Amino acid sequence: MTKYIENKITVYTPTYNRGYCLHQLYDSLCKQLQQNRDFEWLIVDDGSTDDTEHLVQKWMKIAPFKIIFYKQENEGKMAKLNFIHQIIETELCVCVDSDDYLTDNALDEIFKVWRVVKGNSQIGGLVGLDVFKNGNVVGTEFPEGLSSIKFRDFERRGVKGDKKFIYRTSVISSYPPYPSFKGEKFPAPGYLYRLIDLDYDLWIINKPLCIVEYLEDGLSKNKFSQFKKAPNSFMFYRQERMRLATSFSERFKNAIHYVSSGIFTKKNVFKNNKYPITTFFAVPLGVLLNIYLNKTSKKGAV
Repeated sequence: MTKYIENKITVYTPTYNRGYCLHQLYDSLCKQLQQNRDFEWLIVDDGSTDDTEHLVQKWMKIAPFKIIFYKQENEGKMAKLNFIHQIIETELCVCVDSDDYLTDNALDEIFKVWRVVKGNSQIGGLVGLDVFKNGNVVGTEFPEGLSSIKFRDFERRGVKGDKKFIYRTSVISSYPPYPSFKGEKFPAPGYLYRLIDLDYDLWIINKPLCIVEYLEDGLSKNKFSQFKKAPNSFMFYRQERMRLATSFSERFKNAIHYVSSGIFTKKNVFKNNKYPITTFFAVPLGVLLNIYLNKTSKKGAV
């Protein structure tokens, strides 16, 4: 069993051609030193062709904290996360995208809470708020009085928008990796969160931890376009969502997307399908969704 360094966190960042904005995250990490030195920064470069490597090499010489850098071939963010989750050595880990950065006291807030809840084996990690540069919360805050939650219950609890997830490394590294499909970049990080939901809860930090910006070349900004660009990935993801669904409406909604993805891949949506009846009734809406995606694609919107 891997022994992780206790009371220490790895901030990890998959990046691709973000040399022009990565300094924001570096600067925010320098500010964490006022309260907390128990962290390291792990950067995995997905084959950048800009000056990212030069910048990071410069920071590695002057930073008052440890920076670990890997440069690999371009495979997409999820492939990098699979690699990262297996090499982290600290007790906690948090993904901060290359176009985002931490609030000034983010790590201090994380460790204040972690020292209290780490002894609870039911808690697989923590979850806090993302905010925009103007301070507005992305989506909504968590409901008052709620101490813990599962990712799958966000919608039921009225929680909207991206959030910042901090996991025990021993937990996130113990689940199956994100799947890989030739020629596609798997676009659904929530897949892993839902697997972890089966065994663990997340303790809530109802405070801003990360400042985010949705750039034109970002995964969040371009998520809609991935329906056509990564149909096999989405077909797998929607099949998993049907399996993990906690209500019929959730399963039916994902069956609609499953049918649409099946049309893109030209695969039989009933083969190896544990929910053929649900899928059968989802076919008409799945066909309509696929037609809509094709039409918007021709207009350049997808």
